[in-house]
Amino acid sequence: MVYVISKSGKPLMPTKRHGKVRRMLKSGMAKVVKRTPFTIQLLYDSEEYTQDITIGMDIGSRHAGVSAISGNKELFAGQFDMRTDIHDLMTERKMYRRDRRSYKTRYREARFLNRKKDKWLAPSVQWKVNAHIRIIDFLSKVLPISKVVVEIAPFDTQKIMKPEISGVEYQNGVQKGFSDVREYCLWRAGYKSEYSGKKGILEVHHIIPQSMGGTDTPDNLIVLTVDEHKQIHEGTIKITKKITQKIKGLKDASHVSTIGQFIVSGLRKLGYLTEVTFGSITKGKRMASNLSKAHDTDALIIAGGNATTTRTESSCFAKFVRRQNRSLHKANLLKGGRKKVNTIKSAKGYKRFDKVLYNGEECFIYGLRTSGYFDLRKLDGSKIHASANWKNLKKLESAKTLLIERKVNVAISLQLIEVGEELPQER
Repeated sequence: MVYVISKSGKPLMPTKRHGKVRRMLKSGMAKVVKRTPFTIQLLYDSEEYTQDITIGMDIGSRHAGVSAISGNKELFAGQFDMRTDIHDLMTERKMYRRDRRSYKTRYREARFLNRKKDKWLAPSVQWKVNAHIRIIDFLSKVLPISKVVVEIAPFDTQKIMKPEISGVEYQNGVQKGFSDVREYCLWRAGYKSEYSGKKGILEVHHIIPQSMGGTDTPDNLIVLTVDEHKQIHEGTIKITKKITQKIKGLKDASHVSTIGQFIVSGLRKLGYLTEVTFGSITKGKRMASNLSKAHDTDALIIAGGNATTTRTESSCFAKFVRRQNRSLHKANLLKGGRKKVNTIKSAKGYKRFDKVLYNGEECFIYGLRTSGYFDLRKLDGSKIHASANWKNLKKLESAKTLLIERKVNVAISLQLIEVGEELPQER
């Protein structure tokens, strides 16, 4: 799919006439303005007629799915991965600010009561609201959006923990009857270690330490034996992701329940015609259409598509990242009071998260070295080369906070080649 914008910058209907696109680029009637998704701009006056396009959005705490359909055709499909490091960065900043209180600097008045809390969201949650709105704004630059349908998901967190709950039982939470959180965690673990299953003298350990922003909620606590607790603090054993997944947490469900209405109201304020649907409706339609569970598939159903909708031949996988650490030096001093440089900002003209071409394969720079040897990876983290020489790279796109990778449906692409239709080369 090639996306088109007019000479004045207005998005037009995308096209699959790849041969015509190639001829227009060669003759100078159009130019490439975006690699992913591949977008051209016409360099001559043209009609700006468009058709109705509906965007379906499957919101999420970690992943969001998006699909755009017009009639019975899908024009865009993609999955957007959210950042999960906002809370940790805010906690780190809090640590630095507390440390600065001991510095001998000029007096500054206390600022405890100058922050307005009207409809306030935690920074990590507010960022997710802004990210979802940014996705729609990103699509509006390449597609003439008529309507946006958002699936809001008011999760019943007590029902997640206890599916058979009903009536007055909602007043009795999972911790009712326990004197404190520790006693509840011991009961949850069956009075044995959640690390090894051993019995004995048990203690409760914070998975994320309180010094790093960890809370006293049950999903951040794990029951260990005394010896295991000591070994973890000594660093001889570690709590793996597989172990923590057994401890059911509801943070993501709470985030999704919170951000839904904020996303809808934010889109409406920007002038988008926005409608709301619910997860139960999406699930019923997807099962009726016999479609597999996926974020972009759910988004297709949300937009009004079904099993008969012609899917796009390629989808986008996108990821939000923190492009640069702006600190010049690390917090801890070296011997002699010297400060160590925090990060390498650039090397040989390249920066972190630049999209490059290496041996005919598009990838991203994940790690820089001043010597000019870089760590190259795909967006999903798969390694292309751990130490590629900068001389073998070709820069395709400069780093952005939203990285996009194109995933092609090989079967459909082969069919296009068989019928002689030319595929555009991304430039």
